[in-house]
Amino acid sequence: MTFVTRFAPSPTGPLHLGHAYSALLASDMAAAAGGQFLLRIEDIDRSRCRTHWEDQIYDDLSWLGLTWPDPVMRQSERLPAYEDALRKLWSRGLLYPCTCNRRDIAAAAGAPQEGVPLHGPDGIIYPGTCRHVSERSGPMPSETPLRLDIAKAAAASGLFRTASEIIHKSNFFMEFGVGSNGESGQIAFTAQELTDTIGDVVLSRRDMGTSYHLSVVLDDAAQGVTHVVRGQDLFEATRIHVLLQALLGLPTPVYHHHMLIRDDAGKRLAKRDDARAIAKYRAEGSTVDQIRAMIGL
Repeated sequence: MTFVTRFAPSPTGPLHLGHAYSALLASDMAAAAGGQFLLRIEDIDRSRCRTHWEDQIYDDLSWLGLTWPDPVMRQSERLPAYEDALRKLWSRGLLYPCTCNRRDIAAAAGAPQEGVPLHGPDGIIYPGTCRHVSERSGPMPSETPLRLDIAKAAAASGLFRTASEIIHKSNFFMEFGVGSNGESGQIAFTAQELTDTIGDVVLSRRDMGTSYHLSVVLDDAAQGVTHVVRGQDLFEATRIHVLLQALLGLPTPVYHHHMLIRDDAGKRLAKRDDARAIAKYRAEGSTVDQIRAMIGL
């Protein structure tokens, strides 16, 4: 099997040093294994994506010395694939429409149960307001956000025999810092943990026709990605992706969750942090070797 990695940025702002680390690491890993590095443009949020940022992505990555095969996969061209997956999940009764806004969710969530967190990978864990009142039969709604009934999904996935059974499903590697050996093993979780710490996540957002969780799983499978290289901040979301892969009959890749590049105050970089933008370093005369040294590569 060919070793395949990918870098999947969203064209919503300038790439910064954190993006450089993720892209270079994924490319280096593929090269070391004699494999292939792919680029994917995650442009499903049409309200925030801009053509000039996409052009800047190509320019910055090329300057870093990265190459990738054409054509580049763009999520905006894959909406039928996302809809097809949603219809499959809808037909199994695993989705339901949700009309709650953020204020509704915050008010309904209230204080969490003892030992149960209030926040999960997507923010406040959904309290299930629409789960028991939404209609799940008939045609799938097209304009209303759709949530995954996480308890039913866990039961239907074939991953668990009981709610408390621990499943070891996906190999992972976690970095802790530059030069560290990190930790490798398998992601372990139970069906009850999915309910308590993740909740009913949104799989189709209004005006998008999909969500990050659904599209990333389908895109990785479509591109034959064998090793997903991404930041530690997405480690908890990996459980959602393993569950979706089981439900949709997709392979589960190895997940490499790398350290996050942070500023001098220890805060992880964001696209609004233009001071760490790759384009700024380029304009100031930095070399690729200097960029690699800055991020520990």
